Amino acid sequence: MAEDNDTNDANADDAGADWGEAMSEQAESEKMQMNELKDDSRGSHDSENIDVILDIPVTLSLEVGTTVIAIRNLLQLNQGSVIELDRLAGEPLDVKVNNTLIAHGEVVVVNEKYGIRLTDVMSPSERIKKLK
Repeated sequence: MAEDNDTNDANADDAGADWGEAMSEQAESEKMQMNELKDDSRGSHDSENIDVILDIPVTLSLEVGTTVIAIRNLLQLNQGSVIELDRLAGEPLDVKVNNTLIAHGEVVVVNEKYGIRLTDVMSPSERIKKLK
């Protein structure tokens, strides 16, 4: 029994380290992207304008798939119903900000929590253009 607890503690420590490493990489990547955004702007006036919007909250959503369904069928749904989506199993998910596609990724589980590993990300300048 003690070995099981030690194994669980080691797995929890590994998972915590994995999340810590992932968060560190993300922070470093965000810094690089912010520097790229500031470098892309023209003059200090544009740089000041971008700083104004950086703290505005946006909605980030992950889309597994979509389907079109008639209201008649929608009203017949109940617990246990299965809805077929337009994606194949294993296909990347769409990562959207305010309903605008910005990346593709795959679901990962670390320390019993869901996350997404981004596999294809648009450049920061492309993302800003799509949000306009």
